[in-house]
Amino acid sequence: MEHEITFLFYALLLLVAFLYASVGHGGASGYLALMALYEFTPDVMRPTALLLNIFVSGIAFLAYFKSGSFLWKLFLPLAITAVPAAYIGGFITPPTILYKQLLGAFLLIPAIRFILPLEAKDVQQNELNLYLALLMGAGIGLISGILGIGGGIILSPILILLGWSNVRQAAAVSALFILVNSISGLAGQMQQGISFSQDMVLMVGIALVGGLCGSYFGAFRFNQKTLKISLSVVLFIASLKLLFS
Repeated sequence: MEHEITFLFYALLLLVAFLYASVGHGGASGYLALMALYEFTPDVMRPTALLLNIFVSGIAFLAYFKSGSFLWKLFLPLAITAVPAAYIGGFITPPTILYKQLLGAFLLIPAIRFILPLEAKDVQQNELNLYLALLMGAGIGLISGILGIGGGIILSPILILLGWSNVRQAAAVSALFILVNSISGLAGQMQQGISFSQDMVLMVGIALVGGLCGSYFGAFRFNQKTLKISLSVVLFIASLKLLFS
């Protein structure tokens, strides 16, 4: 990479970490989109995204936990099945073309999520369905391990749509869900052998700064509508690049 491109990459990395942490997410889908635009190879993309996820989602969880939004009764049934499923998913390495197509399709979820946020539904309405939660955890965990994401970008809108939590509770639960899934998925990948970018230390440092700032403002309902739309555009571009290149 040339110097100008490298600076832009790190600037976008900072933005991704900030925005995802602000809604309780680790940012893996955003990191994967960014790395796809810069033509990282899948064997580097998956572990790199999960490692960054671990740091940023951990920071986001602490911020939302301190705000009193976390619900153990909602997190536990999801995590019980998600963690082993993510570990199994980490063993699965799809062919490069299939991986890019799957990732491209799933990047549409956060792209739409940031354009059409669900803040309007801010009241918990329905009781948790234990069996459905266990099934959801397993499915999202498996996808997370295969793709190299934490699963929060899939989980949080579902929690709100089902009426199991409000926005802040969904963010808090998703943050810890992402953390444990990312650790489990990365552990599974390590059994197959993993590769990191040579700039991994700098990437982690920048993601930590973005995560710290984003989680602080997000926990206090900081409004970043314009920035979220910008991130959504990046995700759409990366999705199209992966699907049609």
